[in-house]
Amino acid sequence: MELILETAGESHGAVLTAILAGIPAGTPVTEAYVNARLAARQRGRGSSSRQQIEKDEVVFLSGVRDGKATGNPIALQVANRDDTYKDLPAVHEPRPGHADLPGALNRGLTDARDIVERASARETAVRVAAASIAAGFLEALGVHVLGHVVSIGSHDVYGEPGKKLEAARARRDTSELHALGSEDAQEAAARAIDKAGGDGDTLGGVVEVIATDVPLGLGGHERPETKLKSTLAATLMGVQAVQGVEIGLGFRGAAMRGSDVHDAIVAPDQSGAPTRAGNNAGGIEGGMSNGQPIIVRAAMKPLATLRKRLPSVDLTTGEAAPARHERSDVTAVSRLAVIAEVVVALDLARHIRRRFGGAHIDEVREAIERHRARVESTYGRTTSS
Repeated sequence: MELILETAGESHGAVLTAILAGIPAGTPVTEAYVNARLAARQRGRGSSSRQQIEKDEVVFLSGVRDGKATGNPIALQVANRDDTYKDLPAVHEPRPGHADLPGALNRGLTDARDIVERASARETAVRVAAASIAAGFLEALGVHVLGHVVSIGSHDVYGEPGKKLEAARARRDTSELHALGSEDAQEAAARAIDKAGGDGDTLGGVVEVIATDVPLGLGGHERPETKLKSTLAATLMGVQAVQGVEIGLGFRGAAMRGSDVHDAIVAPDQSGAPTRAGNNAGGIEGGMSNGQPIIVRAAMKPLATLRKRLPSVDLTTGEAAPARHERSDVTAVSRLAVIAEVVVALDLARHIRRRFGGAHIDEVREAIERHRARVESTYGRTTSS
């Protein structure tokens, strides 16, 4: 069974729309669950005035009945209060670092407005709404996913989530930065955001996503496109302004010896698969989940829309001109923590649907339980007399 998501809509159009196909019947789906994540996506220090204009709430058009998925494709939408697409001016001065220029060149345009509208991170509102359904599907199976901010600019705001991710989420959601680090560290990062905004500039940063109790063996080693690390990287790189992804130690491991990087395999105390002494691999080996928590990080570049406008050209005249300024956040790293959380959940849900099938969520749950029981029976410990 394949899990498929398609979105449509422009930044300043009437609505953002999505169709999510492949969620099994019986999966809990409620407006309250989705709206809580939409609200979290809108929070964050350095957000633009757009977040005060909009109050994102999901409307289910099909595929949901009495708080549960029917098994049919789910159609949903998030309305835009700032519905001004038809009245907005042309964009002749593309922004460096944005989709404006390559999009205009690709379509032979001198007005990049249609590119700007679709490439905008506003699209993530409806993507978060749809992917939140997948996150709820995982939670119903006992799999939990959490995103949090590791750094903003040069400021480290990392805090240890611990094993209970729901408790960590409650802590994260009290933070304006969606971080778990100390108050002093977060205050320093907040001051840096304010300073960058005052200078007409922007800041990037890094977020981390952790997933626990993920079934063993998701993904595959046979083909590059089936590997869990490949699909997770593609999913996160598909989020606007994300420029890098690492799993486990990632780039840090490149400077270390193999004996310090690879997690020793150890026998379990009771029946079950051999496990690992550590988790430098971030829960993925050979393209497959190995039973350890999955840990993936995404790096977001400083946003491309600056009030301190960078040099560009006028596409209608070919003459030098400052880049156009469109309303934008100073930083979107805090919001990325929520976006990354649910798109990682969406990708894990895709792999679970491929691996375990099932028309109803009870069938999926039973298939996972059978899989775990088989693993435990296959690798049970033996004793010699």
